[in-house]
Amino acid sequence: MPTGETQIDNGIFRVTKWTIPPGEVLPMHVHEYPYVVVPLVDDTMHATTADGSELTVELRIGQSYARPAGIEHSIANHGTATISFIETETLA
Repeated sequence: MPTGETQIDNGIFRVTKWTIPPGEVLPMHVHEYPYVVVPLVDDTMHATTADGSELTVELRIGQSYARPAGIEHSIANHGTATISFIETETLA
């Protein structure tokens, strides 16, 4: 089962460490705020949007990427190793 550990939530930023074991899916969700992802592993994850479009995301340790608020998606780990990343949302 995917887990999310909130590390900081101070009204300005919310920082969450996400862990997705092999074969698991982080269910469909929408980010209310813009966010940055910092991968903690080198691996591949798969995002599916609400319209069924699929995107393969190559993760490289420490190579951050940003996304805008409002995109509904799920994240799947089709690999054999656990995926983990830090997500920082800008709340203010």
